Parts: sequence; C-alpha cells; structure tokens
Amino acid sequence: MTMPQRADLASVLGVDISPELFELALTHRSFAYENGGLAHNERLEFLGDSILGQAVTVMLYNENPDLDEGELAKRRASLVSSVALAEVARSIGLGAHIRLGKGEELTGGRDKSSILADTVEAIIGAAYLDLGGEQATTLVLRLILPLLEDPERFGAAMDPKTSLQELAARLGRGLPTYQVTDSGPDHSKRFHASVLLGKDVIATGDGSSKKQAEMAAALDAWTLLQLPAK
Repeated sequence: MTMPQRADLASVLGVDISPELFELALTHRSFAYENGGLAHNERLEFLGDSILGQAVTVMLYNENPDLDEGELAKRRASLVSSVALAEVARSIGLGAHIRLGKGEELTGGRDKSSILADTVEAIIGAAYLDLGGEQATTLVLRLILPLLEDPERFGAAMDPKTSLQELAARLGRGLPTYQVTDSGPDHSKRFHASVLLGKDVIATGDGSSKKQAEMAAALDAWTLLQLPAK
C-alpha cells in the first residue's frame, strides 16, 4: 500500500504518527509470520488497550456525574468492547490498510471484528508512544464519541443481542437464532457466529469467545435491519 493512502488514513484519524510506528500498528501477526518473523502490532495493542480504557473511564466519570458505578462500568465496557471498536474501524475504512497474511486475507480478515478492534488499539498505543498521552486521549475520544452521539446505536453497541431481538420483533421478523462454530487450537480458539431470522442468515461475526462472536453478528444484523428506514 502506498504512502499517500497511509496519509489518507492519518488524516481521517487526525494524528501524525511516525511512518515506522504507524506501519507497525497496522501489521497483523499473520503478515509478520509469513514474512520472516517481522515485528507485529500485539505489543502496541496491549498498550493501546490500557490507554483506551483510561481515556474512556475519565470521560464517562467527568461527563456523567449522576450515574452510579454500575452504570458507568456498563457504558465503559460497551465503548471499549471489540464490537464497538470494530464498528469504529469500519466507519473509517481501517480494514483496507491492515497488513495481513495471505491466509487471513483469504478468510475475510479485513472485516473480522477481532482484527479490526485490535488494530484500533494498536494505533492508539502508537499514538501514545509517538505523540504523548494528551494526543492519544484526544484520538480515543475522537473515535469513540460518535457512538455516544447516536443514542440508539449506543444502546445497540451496549447490548446488541437484546437490541436486535427488539428490532426484529417490531419488524415482525420473529426471534433471532444463532449458529456458532469454532476453529483453531484450544489455547487460541476463534469463534464464528451466524444470526438467523427464520431460515435467513442476516449477518455473521467473529470473536475470541462465543459471546463475542454472537454480539458482533447481532450488531451487524441490527445495523442491516436499520438500513431500510434511513
């Protein structure tokens, strides 16, 4: 991928991370392993997860003085979840920029919620290392706040399975059902969920647990069912 395209992504993110660190943040382990054991983004992901959690926690605490600890915790969990981060990633077209191995490329890795969410965290980690805590926090809020500005979507991101069930009932589509398969070794299983209305597969989702995969599929289904109304 050429540098102008990287510049386009940096422009959307509103940050100017050094090219080397930016490239590292976008490098999935599958690409690294297929290219001689290059460095990949998992350490940055680890760092970014912490920065993300802190930024969201402080924002929610300051802006919601009337909410108790339990409600704050629920909102934080929804905003830092893989489902929410994958939605953020899709909204900025992040998948097209990730460096993936051929295997992941062939199995739709550019749209896997887990890969998208991990890459968002890695970019946040890179921003922290290169630009400092203040700019990294600004980046987090820029990415996350659109979820809060749409109350209906925020509710769906918090509890996508319930939101989908309620929407399907309003549309007269019946109760959603889920089919889940898994793959990979026991220590690193991946789960793939399909959500059905009747006999129709409405959407699919992936995750590191059955629950995460079902939530990702439910949010995608909820989003698709909303489209005709727009």
